[in-house]
Amino acid sequence: MATQDDVAGQNLEKLNENLAKVEQLSQRLIQALAARNPANPTLNGPNQELFAKAAKSYWAEAVENPGKIYEQQLEYWGKSVRHFLEAQQVMLRGEPVAEEAEPDPLAGDKRFSNPLWNTHPYFRYIKQQYALNAQAIENAVGDVEDLPPKDKRRLDYFAHQIIDMMSPTNFLGTNPDALERAVATEGESLVKGLENLIADLEANSGELVVRLADDKAFKLGENIGTTQGEVVYRNRMMELIQYSPTTEQVHEIPVVIFPPWINKFYILDLKPDNSMIKWVVDQGYTLFVVSWVNADTSHAEVGMEDYIEEGFLTAIREAKAITGQKEVNAVGYCIAGTTLHMTLALMAKRGDKSVKSATFFTALTDFSEQGEFTPFLQDDFIDGIEDEVTQQGVLRSFIMGRTMSFLRSRDLIYQPAVRSYMMGEAPPAFDLLYWNGDGANLPGKMTVQYLRGLCQGNHFVTDGFEICGERLHIRDVKVPLMSITCETDHIAAWKDCYRGFQQTGAKDRTFIVSESGHIAGIVNPPTKKKYGHYTNPDLSADAEAWMEGAEYTAGSWWPRWESWLAKRSGKMISAREPGDSEHPALAPAPGTYVRKKATL
Repeated sequence: MATQDDVAGQNLEKLNENLAKVEQLSQRLIQALAARNPANPTLNGPNQELFAKAAKSYWAEAVENPGKIYEQQLEYWGKSVRHFLEAQQVMLRGEPVAEEAEPDPLAGDKRFSNPLWNTHPYFRYIKQQYALNAQAIENAVGDVEDLPPKDKRRLDYFAHQIIDMMSPTNFLGTNPDALERAVATEGESLVKGLENLIADLEANSGELVVRLADDKAFKLGENIGTTQGEVVYRNRMMELIQYSPTTEQVHEIPVVIFPPWINKFYILDLKPDNSMIKWVVDQGYTLFVVSWVNADTSHAEVGMEDYIEEGFLTAIREAKAITGQKEVNAVGYCIAGTTLHMTLALMAKRGDKSVKSATFFTALTDFSEQGEFTPFLQDDFIDGIEDEVTQQGVLRSFIMGRTMSFLRSRDLIYQPAVRSYMMGEAPPAFDLLYWNGDGANLPGKMTVQYLRGLCQGNHFVTDGFEICGERLHIRDVKVPLMSITCETDHIAAWKDCYRGFQQTGAKDRTFIVSESGHIAGIVNPPTKKKYGHYTNPDLSADAEAWMEGAEYTAGSWWPRWESWLAKRSGKMISAREPGDSEHPALAPAPGTYVRKKATL
């Protein structure tokens, strides 16, 4: 029978074996990092001028009101010393950890759910100091009073990024969950964590992009993006997919959906029970969906005008030709909704009446309020992006991806990194997170046009946006319109979408606010009975007044939209199979462009 010493010896031997593996993996780590082609360094943080302004303001306040600064410092020092003495006494005397004498500012924070944060003197001291340091930074930022509003908002954002980055849960030596896992697995969790880290680096050319989902669990066309259809047209910008009918009859006027090219279209077709694409087809519509190309260096000079001419107008033209109709109903999601607005304004200038109605999903047109993107839409960052795309030809996917992730850094960066790299856990098989990680590059010229002309210049709703030989303005958009926005959307805030929608020239306008956010508020099938929506036909007042007068309806907005769409879709005719003699099937849905990974 093995003695306790034998078991301990075996555990130590296992631990040493795993630590030896770590040394071997370190060579792969070095090789992976050697392949790194980093982003322009100006994109890693704001211009130092921001912090210089903040420091100047802080010290000016210190001179004007030294008592306030001293009071804060004394309170900080006093609490720090008291926390240290309490921890020392507990460890020296073996006393139980006493109840907190003051409210815990981190109560309810799931990062600190391990009981050791409250019962172990070492971890409790670290937690107390982290909370104290965080409060000190927040107080310092709050005391900066004479910065312009945009600079103050940026300072607050980056300060909180520092707070989140320095959380003790992000470091092995101060994370009790990771340490307990390492001991319980004789170090195997650390080996698996390092393997996960190296795999992520190798998959992204040395750039650290935390995998959020198991990319081996999903295959396009097999368990996601499975709605039946055919690619019926292809050019350098997009593949046009026509979906196979599931009803004997369809509305004569087809629907064309333009998804964003920042991400891939299959967010609307993840799986059958939440697929908007399948649902639209099942309602009796001939549906076309654009699948945009994943840009590479050959697309460096592709601009917004190319998306309009070779994407939007071409897809509309081909859908009309295949169905024999003079009109289509168009849908634009996110940046594609913004661009659909511009396309409609251009069509109005040209006298083109090919669009019967237009629907927008979370589409911004008025960028006078930059919302949560304010930190990234100032000249220092945009200058850096211009330098980046000049060198690379494209805005690489990981740059856009990390920008989006840092808006929710706890959930999309630090916690996944802790689970993967310190706990050694495999990422979950979650289709939405898989899609989120399957990003796309953006053409260099288009990126700069969008950021300078729309996000910064806001020309489309002010003096007009010059493109395609015309000066386009939102008031030129006059076809029947419906705008779907989302109540908690942090990318395209519904109030900002509303403000732009008010400025369209259409007489027939419907505005809806769905519960939830940028994705869940749109991908909200009726069968789930999950999120409701708000409606109000009066668009004359501001956003707050609109919501005060809005009527709430439980359940998805999809049926309401379909009822609106049906009235603008003509009579019922025999269902159409994809393509025709001039448009043979080029590939089964979801096509070939969607499979290209952003590997630059």
